[in-house]
Amino acid sequence: MAIIELKGVSKNFGGLRAVDNVSFKVQEGEIFGLIGPNGSGKTTIFNLISHFFPVSAGQVIFAGTDITRLKTHQICALGVGRTFQVVRPLKRMTVLDNVISSAFLRADGMRRAREQAEKWLDFCNLTPYSGQLARGLPIASRKRLEIARALATAPKVLLLDETAAGLNPGELDEAIELIKKIRESGVTILIVEHIMKVIMSISDRIHCINHGQTIAEGEPRDVAKDPKVIEAYLGHGGGGHA
Repeated sequence: MAIIELKGVSKNFGGLRAVDNVSFKVQEGEIFGLIGPNGSGKTTIFNLISHFFPVSAGQVIFAGTDITRLKTHQICALGVGRTFQVVRPLKRMTVLDNVISSAFLRADGMRRAREQAEKWLDFCNLTPYSGQLARGLPIASRKRLEIARALATAPKVLLLDETAAGLNPGELDEAIELIKKIRESGVTILIVEHIMKVIMSISDRIHCINHGQTIAEGEPRDVAKDPKVIEAYLGHGGGGHA
């Protein structure tokens, strides 16, 4: 069953069409990779799914419900969580309190919110940092905190936006294992990533866009060999932010 479906989705910014008639289906339980070069529209698609930007044309369907016109907090409450390219924790709060604040979306009180927050901190290997101010975390831990905050909202689908950016090789391996563990916990993942080691090792299927348009979709090994993908993405050293 498709848990996320985009039907002919487009986004215009004035005279610029940043996303142009993109359609795809993310099946429940899979890791679905979204790739493309710099400025290709990947993060814009995330912003359309979560309604940070309104869709100019097309539909976004979540678990059979049209969420195209819903507000961001309503979409999150339905079960769509996300992280951001630029992590912005609540710097003056502790790591634990950052996650507690997200857990209140579901929790009916402080005790329950704290229990959920501690659960996800442990899941993301952040328990040793729980009492530390978030602003003091190194980049890899800040990335994991961003994920813990998203998981505390109890998503059915998690949109991961360049979770591996800025990590060293050892941290990359840890990020890959964490993403796999999230899927094993029952969360479907839609991931934007430009580090090919990550995207190729974890994705069940990959959708590649360029200039806001779909150019390929399929299993990682097939997409990696597609001449259009090689020309637009792999041949230029990989993509980046969009």
